[in-house]
Amino acid sequence: MAFVMVLSWSRQIFLRFYLNQQTANFLRGHVAAFEYFQGLPKILLYDNLKSATLERQGDSIRFNPQLLEFAAHYRYEPRPVAVYRGNEKGRVERAIRYIRDNFFAAREFTDLDDLNAQALQWCQGQSADRLCPEDKTMTVREAFEKERPKLLSLPDNHWPTDERVEVKIGKTPYARFDLNDYSLPHTHTRKTLTVTASLEQVRILDGQEELAVHPRSFDKGQQIENQAHINALIDRKRKARKYRGQDRLIKAVPPCRELLDGAALRGDNLGSITSTLLRLLDRYGVSELTIAVDEALKKEVPHPNAVRQTLQKRREERLKPPSVPVALPDDEKVRNIDVKPHALDDYDQLGQQKHSMMNDTQDNTKDDSELDCAQSRGDKKG
Repeated sequence: MAFVMVLSWSRQIFLRFYLNQQTANFLRGHVAAFEYFQGLPKILLYDNLKSATLERQGDSIRFNPQLLEFAAHYRYEPRPVAVYRGNEKGRVERAIRYIRDNFFAAREFTDLDDLNAQALQWCQGQSADRLCPEDKTMTVREAFEKERPKLLSLPDNHWPTDERVEVKIGKTPYARFDLNDYSLPHTHTRKTLTVTASLEQVRILDGQEELAVHPRSFDKGQQIENQAHINALIDRKRKARKYRGQDRLIKAVPPCRELLDGAALRGDNLGSITSTLLRLLDRYGVSELTIAVDEALKKEVPHPNAVRQTLQKRREERLKPPSVPVALPDDEKVRNIDVKPHALDDYDQLGQQKHSMMNDTQDNTKDDSELDCAQSRGDKKG
């Protein structure tokens, strides 16, 4: 968007470019123009654009509320031009034609900042050195010096042109603003926060508390992150994973609580011990691990190596092959499922019934075979 403001008598031009036509940029253009002129006119004429007039029916006009607040702050009168009265906005339209022919023609620029820097230089140079249309005996620069004292003075404080929106944070620590995601501390998920944005940075606020500051991105679908937010989230998940593992271990094998307490008193790494015991639980089962942990506690050696030695010794005494680890998917929901073994008495009964039926069948077959043999002998005798 090209924002253009032209002073009516001197025809001094202010030109600034923005990436879109949002009301925030429209007002930013006003503030930049007022600072450039070091003052502002008592009346500003506007074309019938939505940033200025939301609706009009004949002479009845509904102004944009933000523009009215802005005008009240700077103490000027906003006035829209009449419909189909091109002569009222001729100065601006001729200025736009002049900009198109004398600024844009064959001009090259690398980015928006470069374009605005060139526009400012052009306004202060070539544009200001042209003859004033109202008085051909002087330049626009000279006419502007005569017009400047008649401008309204600027207020002590500038109008806040930052965009401000309320954003509802989901379960992930990111605030969505202008189709980009900005990170924030994980302690503020599932809350409604405030996002304010200038052209340079995005701030995330919880009331008056500033939670995060990021450079603003004008791309789409980007994740702008503060590495400190990511590291804090990873550390929290790591701790949560460790405690979930301990809960699962203690629930399955209650004596593990005493073993972990003893390991903590010795200053051992509880995360590593928990992981080792969980692997032994998956390989050997609840009953075997319970026996091995009790044995380690009796020996006053609260360490997984003692538990592992007991498990291996019991396996060798029973002449069982080494346990084979079960490869589970890398999913906490699957890995943390507690499977309770069920009694197999019903299956034993089914097996006994099947064995009994097989014996009955064999007996019947034997009887039929003896009968056939007897008949065969009888036939031979006959």
